[in-house]
Amino acid sequence: MNAIHTTNQQEFEKFLIIQRVAPKTKEAYLRAVREITVFHGQAAEKLSNEQIQDYLLYNIQDKQLSWSSCNVLFCGLKKYYHSFSGRSEAEFTIPPRPRARRLPMLLSRKEVQEILTAKDNIKHRALLTTVYGSGLRVSEVVRLRPEHIESSRMMIRVEQGKGNKDRYTILSQKCLELLREYWRTCQPGEWLFFGKDKNRPMSIGSAQHIYYQAKEKAGVSNGRGIHTLRHCFATHLMEDGTELYMIKRWLGHGSLKTTCTYLHLSPDYLAKTVSPLDLLYSKGGQA
Repeated sequence: MNAIHTTNQQEFEKFLIIQRVAPKTKEAYLRAVREITVFHGQAAEKLSNEQIQDYLLYNIQDKQLSWSSCNVLFCGLKKYYHSFSGRSEAEFTIPPRPRARRLPMLLSRKEVQEILTAKDNIKHRALLTTVYGSGLRVSEVVRLRPEHIESSRMMIRVEQGKGNKDRYTILSQKCLELLREYWRTCQPGEWLFFGKDKNRPMSIGSAQHIYYQAKEKAGVSNGRGIHTLRHCFATHLMEDGTELYMIKRWLGHGSLKTTCTYLHLSPDYLAKTVSPLDLLYSKGGQA
């Protein structure tokens, strides 16, 4: 890659930093610009709209990227060409992307319990219990520090979660007892859930691996990754009658609409719902 390419992309990186784009998002956007440069063998800022469309088509048809991967790529190029380079809609267009809607795969309470208790390793059990008990994202749980556990208020402080937002979420009494046992056993340092080195946090990949191991040991086939526990946190709370607004705050959502997408009820819960027609007759009403 020549100096012109490098200089332009360095300026784009500075632009993203000033825009306070989250680190992971910033890396994804920079990667999108690097890859389109390599694909065409030409500086990204010199590419025509037609060349950009060809690259997008290549990722959709030839590489067959998932919707989420395509969306990140599209957003990165839009940020580069519209916001950074100042191209107009006539000079650069992104086709509309219909969102692929996948319902969360939920677990029963029994399945969750079996996963949480499947591992003998105290750190692993504490990690998974904290994710489910407080509705944390995996990126949030691995960044917890001991001081974030506010036992006097029975709250967990989440710093710089998705969208660089701080928030509080609930701390379960059962989880607190397990965390105290874990603390006495493992004596974590700066990071509550450390990696191989106590001075570094556990990686997201390691946390996912721990979940899959526990799921396999428990003999649970439903659900997807560790994020399933967060879905279950929200859904089980709603089944118990917790207000949607409170669930929204604990999850760290900016909109109730986002929270509602998490709360697709389990078939068992739906089966308990009584039709208003049956309620009419149960109260002695006449047809």
